[in-house]
Amino acid sequence: MAQRLKGKTIVITGASSGIGKSCALEFARTSPEDLKIVLTARRIDTLKEVAKEIEGFAKGVKVLPVKLDVSRPEEVSGFVEGLPEEFRGVDVLVNNAGLVKGMAQAPDILPADIDTMFSTNVTGLINMTQAILPIYKSRPDGGSGDIINIGSIAGREPYQGGSIYCATKAAVRSFTDALRRELISTRIRVMEIDPGQVETEFSVVRFYGDKEKARKVYEGVQPLTPEDIAEVVVFAAGRRENVVLADTLVFPNHQAAATVMYRKSAQ
Repeated sequence: MAQRLKGKTIVITGASSGIGKSCALEFARTSPEDLKIVLTARRIDTLKEVAKEIEGFAKGVKVLPVKLDVSRPEEVSGFVEGLPEEFRGVDVLVNNAGLVKGMAQAPDILPADIDTMFSTNVTGLINMTQAILPIYKSRPDGGSGDIINIGSIAGREPYQGGSIYCATKAAVRSFTDALRRELISTRIRVMEIDPGQVETEFSVVRFYGDKEKARKVYEGVQPLTPEDIAEVVVFAAGRRENVVLADTLVFPNHQAAATVMYRKSAQ
């Protein structure tokens, strides 16, 4: 796998924490000799810390932190042009940036929350894909490159209090499936990885910074870690070019569906 990834350029959105950060670290661990990683997120200082961490153990990996808010089309449209020449030959795009806001039900969902979720989870992902695809399609034999979209079980099974988030992830799933069909004559791989419950900043953001509420989400269970999902992402990117892990659903052991979980009672 290290050999297949050698020399590639990876772009990861939402790379300042959680799954995105773990993906960056896992790519660097897997192919530490010759790799370029572009880390993007809104928090540039945190990205620089991630870059420093990678450079500390993977001397052959070049890391470029780039401040980018995928919910802003004007930032995405200038993203590729703003990259140094040596980082423009992107081989793998990990569309990870995404979030959830609140658990309100219609008609009480805040318009600002609706806009934030759609502009980040859907429009941002689509715009990033469109920014990178011309690079892929310019390559010989119909083009090549990987697009790995981080979806969610929520895109397959809607649940109460998550209608907008679920709708955004269902949109990602439809876009991914359609894109794979549109690119069937190329060597461009389109893949989606749908995590179940993962413990990240996800719930803190959902509850507007309330860490106690977020903590209760994971009481009595052992959720997936960002590292678990990162291993799957890197595994997908590291397959032989003819192998497409098109659709991957990843649960922790206590979960069997979006709303079917076993919780141990407190002792």
